[in-house]
Amino acid sequence: MVSIGQMAIISILSHIIFIYITWRLIVVAVNVEPFFHKGAVKEARLFILFVTIVIGSGVSRFFLDILRWSQDLIYLF
Repeated sequence: MVSIGQMAIISILSHIIFIYITWRLIVVAVNVEPFFHKGAVKEARLFILFVTIVIGSGVSRFFLDILRWSQDLIYLF
């Protein structure tokens, strides 16, 4: 069983890694220029940052839930 401290480290690293992966994918794959007025660079970057955090932390939470549930399966039997 994983201790509370170990799970905290795994959660922090998971969130950081998935947010980074999401940021790289959004920057490469999505063109957000049509959604913003010309010259609104700060707003576009802030939008990308928030969308990246929302998607990355959601994927990380899913990954961590699957990990936790798979560890709890031993209590089924």
